[in-house]
Amino acid sequence: MNVWKLRLSMAGTLAAIFGLSTLVLAIVLSLLGTFDILTLGVIVVSFNIIQWLIAPYMIDALYRVRALPESENPRLHEIVENLSKKSGISKPKLMLARIPIPNAFAYASPLTGSRVAVTDGLLKNLDDGEVEAVLAHELGHLRHRDVQVMMLVSFLPALFYYIGYSLMLSSMYGRQKDQGGGGTALGIGFMAFSWVLNMFILYLSRLREYYADRHSVSVVDNGSQKLSAALAKIVHTTRNTKKFRQEKQNLNAFKALFIADPDRASTDSVTIATIEASGDQKLVQEILSKKLTTIDRIIEAFSTHPNIVKRLRALQELS
Repeated sequence: MNVWKLRLSMAGTLAAIFGLSTLVLAIVLSLLGTFDILTLGVIVVSFNIIQWLIAPYMIDALYRVRALPESENPRLHEIVENLSKKSGISKPKLMLARIPIPNAFAYASPLTGSRVAVTDGLLKNLDDGEVEAVLAHELGHLRHRDVQVMMLVSFLPALFYYIGYSLMLSSMYGRQKDQGGGGTALGIGFMAFSWVLNMFILYLSRLREYYADRHSVSVVDNGSQKLSAALAKIVHTTRNTKKFRQEKQNLNAFKALFIADPDRASTDSVTIATIEASGDQKLVQEILSKKLTTIDRIIEAFSTHPNIVKRLRALQELS
């Protein structure tokens, strides 16, 4: 995907999210008293800000993350240091997640600063070049401030959902009797609108994954080939990891952070079910040869990450 087309798509999606949200909020404030709605809005926004501030502590506890001392893995620290300089950002704190599947994620808040975590499974299953490409992708998220952007837009569906829910309760318990069934209908409309916003946000998330992939290619030598192999191996290995099913529920809590969505492992594995790993690049080429079905495209629309075939094809264009 062309970089300017990618940037325009992200800008357009952001404009649509905020534009639609502002329009609908203006409509409801004109139809109803503002105090209760504004109070609810303040509560929802405050909750999301607090969640953002403490999220790194929640992630560390949920994914069994610890700081990785430089003495334990000096090579990995050197890779992050060099990539940070190329990316034009300060070196984030390097963390290790005790998770058996191969993956990585970046996260941050004003309380903790920026962090990049790799899993045990990533270090065991990928070579140094592939790990470098994965880390460059995560640093791309930090450079593009994706944590802040996605936090900012993600509270909007919650806001409209709870506005709708509040309207339904008000109507049911008689506080909006003068409106008859209007309060209930309006509440359902707001809850449906929150779903529409979620679809835009999922699309924005997928665009930002492509953007981070592009960053990886720009700062890593032969980055397209290395990241392609890394993503193919991550999906292939996750499917074959015995403990994945046991971990799946916990991993889904912050799945948007990962370089590859663990929840899509089962879905993507259907696409590559007939493929046996017989070499990194052969695995990539066999995945690229797969045809996308209508079902694949529908499933992708509800995902935080692009379909593995489309993602590898985009990387091939960059090479």
